[in-house]
Amino acid sequence: MTMTDRSAGSTEEDVACCAHHGGHGPGSGADAPESPRERVNRRWNEVLQETRVTQTGVQILFGFLLSVAFAPLFRELGTVDRVIYVITVVLGASATGSLIAPVSIHRFLSGQRMKDEVVEAACRLMMCGMVLLALTIGCTLLLILRFVVPGVLAEALVAGVMLWFGLCWYVLPFRLRRRAARRSGTDAA
Repeated sequence: MTMTDRSAGSTEEDVACCAHHGGHGPGSGADAPESPRERVNRRWNEVLQETRVTQTGVQILFGFLLSVAFAPLFRELGTVDRVIYVITVVLGASATGSLIAPVSIHRFLSGQRMKDEVVEAACRLMMCGMVLLALTIGCTLLLILRFVVPGVLAEALVAGVMLWFGLCWYVLPFRLRRRAARRSGTDAA
């Protein structure tokens, strides 16, 4: 890794979107707290791994979306479906930008002793990118299902899938975080 760590250490608190672990690094015992440098390095490595997963998915989806406009049936789409398509492509491009941005930030700020700031900015961009990705997937599904399924069923199915995404991607992590906070509050008492 080419990024130089801030020698003074890390911020007092992890940003909520990146606070995956308590004060202990992976593999360290409960008696060996993670140093600020170890914590910021761990957080950066986690961001890199998460970015790799999401970038691949959004790039494949975005490539598919771009190719749709050149399919013969695209000309037969009505105005509403064309609007949905345009919104979907713009969302996909925005998601791609948000999920690739951490790489650009790292490259521009490498060696500037700003790893804490880079990690926090990357976390925020990834959360934004995940919302945009969910919306892109929802709009893609809506576009496809409106073509395949008659009536309001397409919208109902998309609403169900988006609810599932919300539960899996946002509600579950927040509940787990709340549970862990209560547990650590009980342990401290």
